[in-house]
Amino acid sequence: MKREKWKKIPKNQILIGGLVGILLLVIAIPIDGGKKKTQEISTQQTMSEGESQEGVYEKKLERRLTEVLEKIDGVGKVEVMITLKDNGESVVEKDVTTSSQNTQEGEGSSARNTAENQSQEETVFSGQQGSGQQPFISKEVTPQIEGILVVAEGGGNSVVIKNISDAVLALFPVEAHKIKVVKMNL
Repeated sequence: MKREKWKKIPKNQILIGGLVGILLLVIAIPIDGGKKKTQEISTQQTMSEGESQEGVYEKKLERRLTEVLEKIDGVGKVEVMITLKDNGESVVEKDVTTSSQNTQEGEGSSARNTAENQSQEETVFSGQQGSGQQPFISKEVTPQIEGILVVAEGGGNSVVIKNISDAVLALFPVEAHKIKVVKMNL
């Protein structure tokens, strides 16, 4: 009896119904779902660690400096703290359009020429057109270092302190008075 119902429906209506169903599925599938998911996961990992972008940058510098300083003779175990002056800067690419217009006012020798310049800036976006546009970053400036504290087992020896200070000065653009080396409390 159920077969008889299906036989009464024209085949072109069944085909149209199937095509409409496929069209609805295609519309429901997000276009850039993979990209957004990856971005969300990395953002969640950063936020779950309770650190901002600058905090991640600080920790990376501290870890690398610790690894290097521990290899210096007489230094021993080391802990490093780096403070940043700012958050760094991202320079956004801009399209600049300049137009000039010359006009002449008056007659004869008393005529006056005037020039008028206009410029217009527009932000350059990367990626596809749409609501999720990201500005094109032409340059990233890393945060500036404010000061460095090094706590080392060998921090009581003046030669070791000098070696640590020299190494830090060679690696970072920071003034000597903003580097402090102290002995670790054992």
